[in-house]
Formats: sequence, C-alpha cells, structure tokens
Amino acid sequence: MTNSFLTYWQHIPEKMSPVFISLGPLKIHYYGLMYIIAFGLTYALIIYRVRHEDRFTISSETVQGLMTAMILGLLIGARLGYVVFYNFSYYLGHPLEIIIPFDFSNGMRFTGITGMSYHGGLIGVIIGALIFLKRNGLGFMEMSDLVIPAIPLGYTFGRLGNFINGELYGRTTDAVYGMYFPAAQDGILRHPSQLYEAFFEGIFLFAILWAIRKRVRLSGAMLSIYLAGYGLVRFFIEYAREPDDHLGLVAGPFSMGQLLCAGMMLAALGWYGVVHQLNKTKQNE
Repeated sequence: MTNSFLTYWQHIPEKMSPVFISLGPLKIHYYGLMYIIAFGLTYALIIYRVRHEDRFTISSETVQGLMTAMILGLLIGARLGYVVFYNFSYYLGHPLEIIIPFDFSNGMRFTGITGMSYHGGLIGVIIGALIFLKRNGLGFMEMSDLVIPAIPLGYTFGRLGNFINGELYGRTTDAVYGMYFPAAQDGILRHPSQLYEAFFEGIFLFAILWAIRKRVRLSGAMLSIYLAGYGLVRFFIEYAREPDDHLGLVAGPFSMGQLLCAGMMLAALGWYGVVHQLNKTKQNE
C-alpha cells in the first residue's frame, strides 16, 4: 500500500457524514436507509425461495405478514435488549428514556433513542415470528428453515450503517489498516470492526447458509447452524471491537457481547437436540 492510499483509508471515517440528504428540517440518514435495504433484501430472498423451492407452500401475503411481525419484534427486542443487557441500572432510574427521546434530568433535552442490542433483537424476532406463526397455523421449524438463510446478508448493510455513523468502532491497533474514528476522541488508530462484522456476520455467514440450505434435511436445524455460526464469528470479532464505555470487559477478558454469543452457541446445541428428537419422533409415527 502506498502512503497516500493508507492516509486516505485511515481517515475515511472523518470524511463521512451520517446524513444521506437534508430536506429542510428533515434529515434522512444512511443508517435508516441501510435498514430499509436489509429488510427489502431479506424479503426478496425469502420470496425467491418460496417461488423456486417446492418444499415451501406459503403465499407472498403470508411472507409479508411474517416479515412485519419479525421487524416489529426486532425493533422492540433490540431496544429492550440493550436496556436489560447493557445499561439496566441507568434505565432503571430513567425509565421514560427507554421509549421517549428526551432527557428530563435537567429540564428537557432531546437525546434521540440510542442503543440497540443484536441479541435482544434476535429474541424479539423469534417471539414475533412465534406469535404470527401460531395465529396462522404455521410450523416454526419449517418457517425457520425458510427464513434463516436469507437473514445474514442484511447484516452487511446494518453494519455499514454503523460504520457510516462512526459508531461501534474497534479497539486501538498498530495495524496500518486501522482507522481514525472521530467519536473515539483520542486520535488513535482503531480496528474498523464494523467492516469485519459486515463481512463475517453478513457476507460470509450468508454464503455458508445459502449454499447448504437445500442440503440440510433435518427440519428446524438451520436455526441451530445460524446460532452457532453467528455466535462463533461474533465472539472472535468482539476481540477487535471496543466494549461499551460504561461496561468494559465484564468477565475477565470477555465482553458482554461475547457472553451473549457464548449463550447463543449453547442455545444452538440445545435446539439441535430438540429438533433431532422431534424429527426422530415424527419418523417413528
């Protein structure tokens, strides 16, 4: 790498604006656009599977309803997950700030709603899907096999949104591919951990799940593979990601994110045992 390219690379975060376009007082942020792209892409991939894979008999309207339930579960779960997992003591004393974007501790100050947890969002998605599927008489295991392979690619855009916002940056590094993140306010090179996550949680995991989607015959097993795969890659990426300031490392060398990912991998093993037994019972009937 030439020095000029390295200099440009390292200062990219300083040159980016989180605002895509301003229309008077209305500002459209890249982060919101990335979520729209992620949801749209996930929906398109699910519809593609429904139309090209005979094992799934579900209408486009039902897919739309399922996606809506999952999105609502994601937003609610991600917010509540952050409150519970990452800053419970603060929000215990400021409960209004969980849903209201104002700080009332010294008059009234607009703060926006900040703080979303992937793991909380995952729980919310599962709960939202379960409620919808039960109301519509659809099987959770079959529908999870349909939806799971389409999900990870959306993470790529979510993490790119984090990168453009300059948030969730990495730990300090001496590597030449490190970057300067203004939000860190220290002028030190840091890992662009958002880009690591965009690739491994998004493109890499999607490529694996999409490639094996027709080969996995055990109904419901795709969820186990997803939980194990995401938990594993995120666990190691967390070593490059800066822990939350108010938490730091919570258990020896491990961050809260790593503990939650370890829980995901254990849940993957538990769920695989459940689906294996359920499939075995079904075959014996």
